[in-house]
Amino acid sequence: METWEVSVPDDRAEQRTCLICGDRATGLHYGIISCEGCKGFFKRSICNKRVYRCSRDKNCVMSRKQRNRCQYCRLLKCLQMGMNRKAIREDGMPGGRNKSIGPVQISEEEIERIMSGQEFEEEANHWSNHGDSDHSSPGNRASESNQPSPGSTLSSRSVELNGFVAFRDQYMGMSVPPHYQYIPHLFSYSAHSPLLPPQARSLDPQSYSLIHQLVSAEDLEPLGTPMLIEDGYAVTQAELFALLCRLADELLFRQIAWIKKLPFFCELSIKDYTCLLSSTWQELILLSSLTVYSKQIFGELADVTAKYSPSDEELHRFSDEGMEVIERLIYLYHKFHQLKVSNEEYACMKAINFLNQDIRGLTSASQLEQLNKRYWYICQDFTEYKYTHQPNRFPDLMMCLPEIRYIAGKMVNVPLEQLPLLFKVVLHSCKTSVGKE
Repeated sequence: METWEVSVPDDRAEQRTCLICGDRATGLHYGIISCEGCKGFFKRSICNKRVYRCSRDKNCVMSRKQRNRCQYCRLLKCLQMGMNRKAIREDGMPGGRNKSIGPVQISEEEIERIMSGQEFEEEANHWSNHGDSDHSSPGNRASESNQPSPGSTLSSRSVELNGFVAFRDQYMGMSVPPHYQYIPHLFSYSAHSPLLPPQARSLDPQSYSLIHQLVSAEDLEPLGTPMLIEDGYAVTQAELFALLCRLADELLFRQIAWIKKLPFFCELSIKDYTCLLSSTWQELILLSSLTVYSKQIFGELADVTAKYSPSDEELHRFSDEGMEVIERLIYLYHKFHQLKVSNEEYACMKAINFLNQDIRGLTSASQLEQLNKRYWYICQDFTEYKYTHQPNRFPDLMMCLPEIRYIAGKMVNVPLEQLPLLFKVVLHSCKTSVGKE
């Protein structure tokens, strides 16, 4: 994996954990974030057609220290979390097969067949009777009999994609470097030498007023884009892509409306606002999707992506940059889930990210820097007042912003046709891992 191009502590990589046992993860293996130990265990179990037994109640605790105590429960969790056995090369050599990176969702019945060894026997019989053929399982491929439902709320299979092309042409005309230093004084901050001396105090009245204005500028109502589909409906790549376009449209329009309500709206020129929005809209959408709209994105949208089954060609052609985006998005989701960012913190983070004086073409860079610092200190004031027992909360929040910027820069380079698979993997991994907590 590429090295970080923003100055973040080296121990951040240590925080990415295996979805099976909680040990330090080393990457995306067979569809999910996992460690080398669980990756190797899953590969050996499938390649050698192992059948394990649990001496307890088939619900053993999986942790780094206890994962070797019950092989049955370890393999069971691998399957439940979405490890893709079809991604393992049949010769057992490294490298994976067809680059099948996506997690799979298989039924409890199929999991039971694998755990009991029945699935291995059926595959052996299938190969002896039919020879070389496509032996996809229900969890890896949509059934050919799954035809579109007339009542589906998604568009038809002949969906027109020109709307999103125009959308990108309009708002992505300005090329923005994906990596640059974010807020010069950010990385000099530490819990031991804070910008504001820690002390028991009340929230400054001016801070309260400005935060209230920021929150009031936000549209915190649920997203209006329909994301409900009928049971049994197989979503196509084009339909999922069209849905992602409509969500992006709605989220972008909300950002435009937000700008007009900002307390400092009259302090900057329209040219600067246009320049700022053109350069940060992806970051603003990503931040809002991971925080205030996360219940819908990782709930309703995740349910839609679960009904999309990528083809072998889509899996094979998935880019390395897309894989890096997946890993970083999953890490960032868990970070925000752990922090439980409040509306006030979200509003401050959004303003700080938007007021980026490093963007080229600005006419009032110095004024932007002052505004940026204003909301920086306001956010710090609020978090230290509200969360007195979490001294690292403010730097933790701020460290998420350069990560958002990095991911947004990387996503520009991911081919559009790969976005449906990217979202499917991210949403499935995040929803499954949180559901197991």
